[in-house]
Amino acid sequence: MSNKSKYRQFSKSNPALPIFSKDWWLDATCGADGWDVALVERGGEIVASLPYAMTRSGLFVKIGQPMLTQKLGPWLKPIEGKQATVLSEQKELMSGLLEGLPNYDQFLQNFDHGISNWLPFYWQGFKQTTRYTYVISSLADTGKLYSDLQSNIRREIKKAKDRNGITVVQSNSIDDYLAINRQTFGRQGLKVPYSDDYVRNLDAACSKNGCRKIWLAKDTEGRVHAGAYIVWDSDAAYYLMGGGDPELRTSGAMSLCLWEAILDASKYTKSFDFEGSMIEPIERFVRAFGATQRPYFQISRTPSRLIRMKEALRMVLTR
Repeated sequence: MSNKSKYRQFSKSNPALPIFSKDWWLDATCGADGWDVALVERGGEIVASLPYAMTRSGLFVKIGQPMLTQKLGPWLKPIEGKQATVLSEQKELMSGLLEGLPNYDQFLQNFDHGISNWLPFYWQGFKQTTRYTYVISSLADTGKLYSDLQSNIRREIKKAKDRNGITVVQSNSIDDYLAINRQTFGRQGLKVPYSDDYVRNLDAACSKNGCRKIWLAKDTEGRVHAGAYIVWDSDAAYYLMGGGDPELRTSGAMSLCLWEAILDASKYTKSFDFEGSMIEPIERFVRAFGATQRPYFQISRTPSRLIRMKEALRMVLTR
């Protein structure tokens, strides 16, 4: 049986596996033939896995993660024992995963913020960049969630509801969401990085697996001010995508939309991950929801000398 076939069975039977590492998610975002997985097995049991997207760009083979996928990286079966034992086991498992990768010219993945030990990758010539996400670690006490909001977010929520008559409704129309999502990129003069069909395909898979909700903030005239696309697994809900009407940005709708999404997520998972951002205005906004800053590792390795030269030249030209 191939690694992928074993992993499909493992994915279906392991609820602790992050949503972004599920086989159906990878099928939807990469295509069934666009991904594979490295495994470490003991006694017929999978104890470590490293799924990856694999693409060809000209002569180059690149290993990474697909669009709209916050993280991949290794999954390790929980390890018990003394710290020295845990670290030794992590080294053995991660080294086994690296041995299972095919030949490639470039590797780039984001690891889960729960992975604090990337030394086995460093010892194999990988590099690390620290990035940040923001996480509300517990959704159990909704009263505390509200008190942890910064005052400006509470004001925005109140303004949206009381002054602008905005309500947040759940929608099953991915096209309604896509319309508001496009406006966000248009306001910034940016091209949407994914096609509508790509999102529709992912939405169909999420809907089939019962782990997505689309939230739209509307006023009394039926105008959509903002929207949020939320997915979840047993550990966390993720703010996968968002959008807003640039002409209605000051209505407070985005704050209200996310607040209602957080409250709803408390019914079916443990935490809420804003997926972070290294863009200052976005970071300031999500931080105001009382979330905790969590560092995560972006791990890379580029064996191809030609790719390294091209990237170095690009950096020089863009200075």
